[in-house]
Amino acid sequence: MAGAAHCSLQAKRLLLDPKFEGYKLSLEPLACYQLGLDAAVAEVQLRDDQYTLDHMRAFGMYNYLHLDSWYQDNVYYVDQFGRIMNLSVTLDTALQKPREVFRLPADLTACDNRLCASMHFSSSTWVTLSDGTGRLYLIKSGKRGSSASEKWEIVFNEELGSPFIVAHSVSFVKSDAHSLAVLLLRVEKDELDTKGSGFHVTLEWVTIAEKKEGDQRYEIVKRRVLQGKSVPHYAAIEPSGDGLMIVSHKPFTFMQNESDKLEENDDAKVSNEKKVVDPLYYWQQTEDDVTVTVHLPQDITKDDIKIHFSPDNICVMLKDQPPLMEGKLYSSVDHESCTWIIREDKSLEISLIKKNEGSRWPELIIGDTRGEFVMDSSQCSEISESLMHLTSEVMNPNPEKENPPCNAQELEECDAFLEDGASLCRFDGNTLKVTHIINLGSNQYLFSVVVNPREMPCFCLRHDVDALLWQPHSDQPENMWEHIATFNALGYVQASKQDKKFMACAPDYSYAALCECLRRVFIYRQPTPLATVLYNRKEGRQVGQVAKQLVATLEANDPILGFQATSERLFVLTTKTLFLIKVNSGN
Repeated sequence: MAGAAHCSLQAKRLLLDPKFEGYKLSLEPLACYQLGLDAAVAEVQLRDDQYTLDHMRAFGMYNYLHLDSWYQDNVYYVDQFGRIMNLSVTLDTALQKPREVFRLPADLTACDNRLCASMHFSSSTWVTLSDGTGRLYLIKSGKRGSSASEKWEIVFNEELGSPFIVAHSVSFVKSDAHSLAVLLLRVEKDELDTKGSGFHVTLEWVTIAEKKEGDQRYEIVKRRVLQGKSVPHYAAIEPSGDGLMIVSHKPFTFMQNESDKLEENDDAKVSNEKKVVDPLYYWQQTEDDVTVTVHLPQDITKDDIKIHFSPDNICVMLKDQPPLMEGKLYSSVDHESCTWIIREDKSLEISLIKKNEGSRWPELIIGDTRGEFVMDSSQCSEISESLMHLTSEVMNPNPEKENPPCNAQELEECDAFLEDGASLCRFDGNTLKVTHIINLGSNQYLFSVVVNPREMPCFCLRHDVDALLWQPHSDQPENMWEHIATFNALGYVQASKQDKKFMACAPDYSYAALCECLRRVFIYRQPTPLATVLYNRKEGRQVGQVAKQLVATLEANDPILGFQATSERLFVLTTKTLFLIKVNSGN
């Protein structure tokens, strides 16, 4: 991470509401429509060898419902026959059955180690698609959402190794040629990892460009691989294809190819040589004296050594060479009592008598980092005992104490942060190095949403009790992450939902929603003006607006597999049913 700019996220105060009073439970009915599916969703269960938390996050909690943000209220899913099914909503009371827009050429059931099929809408006319077996498809779709103009045509397909899911993709024009950049996610076995889970996560950044010659219209021009030890919460390519942003608990680094490795190894050798240099001297101390040990070259004799002691300085010279050790001591010594000898192992031992007995020296020679302090066991025990009163194996050893320490047992579950080490990194596509890094600390990642399909996806982070929505701007170095919306108290509320599976919000920020694994959906509408007069009895003032919580219970026993939000509707996908919940009325 050397050379990376350490940044911070700046929240806009005008978007924060310190006087937010909470959500009022509303009993108003929600219009809920359901469509039975002709064939079940192509759900892929985790295998016995996919047992880690990373497998669960990447594949077990996969969202099987895909929202086409280029066209309003347009969703897709893949059924068990390998058909890409589409539902485009214009009128809730006149819903059509989901229609087939494309069929995967391969038989999905023939591959034993396949993952779920995945897709991403790169632009208004391009789709990237994976069948879950390791093959990537580039589709030219035409104008989607309309049966008349929508026709999915394969313009590129290639086997790219082990199975993956498509995490993100963008379409752009560079050097007068159309290109697509795709991000592929894998969880792979790591034979070298003997202490961890035994797996690592890879993100492969593939760039596919249009060919000006030959029969094949598109070809892979660049493949780059990042590797990390946790599934990223958020990973997206910049619209220009020049960079990549990742939010993850553990850092990702680029894996170099062979040509780059040679240059990298040369630099690594130089840096390693610097790192592996042994200390020039070792030193120990007691309350009364300091002992310094220096390893001597083989040909050095007693006559070659010259040592000069003074009350505040020391100088050690060998033969006619420059001083081996020279400088101001940390504290004064009794220079007339200082001695030195050559030990049997051909090492030089210098004894310095402290003038101020009992004081501990943090360093021998001020500013000299070439030595190493060696602490004996008695000193370690002494320091451990002096710190004993600050620690305890008991959670709250003395509850009757006048000023008791913080008792973790009193914390609510929503106050706990399981992953407070997450970071946001921006990688440059040319240098393959981190250019910006933000330590998110306790700003827990919640979800991502596409507000503007021509921009990068927004990500939502917990900020104290609220949830703040951030829009990345890759083309604005001074304002690379902009705070665009706040969902009041959502950070606190969502933490209390132990069975939550998916979270989403409307692209116009009018509401946020989350669903549990089965049936229940919670909707949190942002504060809106009231049509009637309402008074706060405690404070004796008029309330101008109220935020509402609504709860919808689906009539289904199957687990929820997909969850997407638009400005007007929520789409909820189960194994055999697609539900539409009307949240807001259209303009």
